[in-house]
Amino acid sequence: MTASERIPVAILGATGSVGQRFIQLLADHPWFRVAEVVASDRSAGKTYGEAAGWRLETLLPDDIAAMTVKNLGADLTSRLVFSGLDSSVAGDAEDDYANRGCAVISNARNHRMDADVPLLIPEVNASHVDAIATQQQRFRNHGYIVTNPNCSVMGLAIALAPLEKEFGVEAVHTTTMQAISGAGYAGVASYAILDNVIPYIGGGEEDKIEAEPRKILGSWTNGRFEDAPLKISAQVNRVPVIDGHLMTASVKLRGRAPLDDVRRCLESFTGEPQRLGLPSAPRHPIHYIDAQDRPQPRLDRDREGGMAVSVGRLRACPLLDFRMVVLVHNTIRGAAGAAILNAELLHSRGLLP
Repeated sequence: MTASERIPVAILGATGSVGQRFIQLLADHPWFRVAEVVASDRSAGKTYGEAAGWRLETLLPDDIAAMTVKNLGADLTSRLVFSGLDSSVAGDAEDDYANRGCAVISNARNHRMDADVPLLIPEVNASHVDAIATQQQRFRNHGYIVTNPNCSVMGLAIALAPLEKEFGVEAVHTTTMQAISGAGYAGVASYAILDNVIPYIGGGEEDKIEAEPRKILGSWTNGRFEDAPLKISAQVNRVPVIDGHLMTASVKLRGRAPLDDVRRCLESFTGEPQRLGLPSAPRHPIHYIDAQDRPQPRLDRDREGGMAVSVGRLRACPLLDFRMVVLVHNTIRGAAGAAILNAELLHSRGLLP
């Protein structure tokens, strides 16, 4: 696909931390090109370079820096819209653009649990895109919304998916250690997080971790989502790490399985993105690491460009069946990269407007 043939996309919330990741990851994308950037009235009318306060380690592309930021609600020429909006404004704005005929690929929480909106991880539940046809009946002009899950749920659900498929998962207890980037650039005061761990994250974080995997691992059957029959108990913590959500998980299976079989199941896991060779797909969605002290955020979060989930310390659990440690890059695989992979799946299925 030549540069002129790439699909134009708009980014909502383009100046925020997730919006900047979208810009970074789409800079050299073979299928998509950033054509429009959208943000709040405070940023509208400025160039993106002036408005963004670029904070990532790569350089801001010159052509995007020169773009004029549009205000939220502006008319867009792009039919594919990535949303990095804050949940306080995302719900209505995403509905608005879906009603205009756009495919809205959202990182926000507002529509994740809607009855006809896919909560999509392409390796896990690609068949859930079948819900789009039902959803389009309530939006004008054949628009729709697809969401990716909570950033911690992304790692947990990918690690559980092959186990649910092969053995069945009955119960999970997980404790998360979540990076400060998950709260946005100014989300945690330095005096609060330095030399500290905060055992609470607002916005219903524990509720999301307990509910979203059940929808993801469930099925779209007879025009409705049916949750997977597993129970999850979650406790969350904010820790002084920049990127990378680490979590411990103890798991009870519906059927007994030796640890060697559990590990084989994790290591051999692939899905639709790998079969299709989608541009953002990791070759191996799960990397199993043998070292006793891994995975670690600083050492392992960037595997396969941040799109792979790392698992380690698989061992027996005296309460449930086994326990493990899971790591996901929260702003790449857990946010912008996930949404881009979702759009690639939709394009491969001929579902983009």
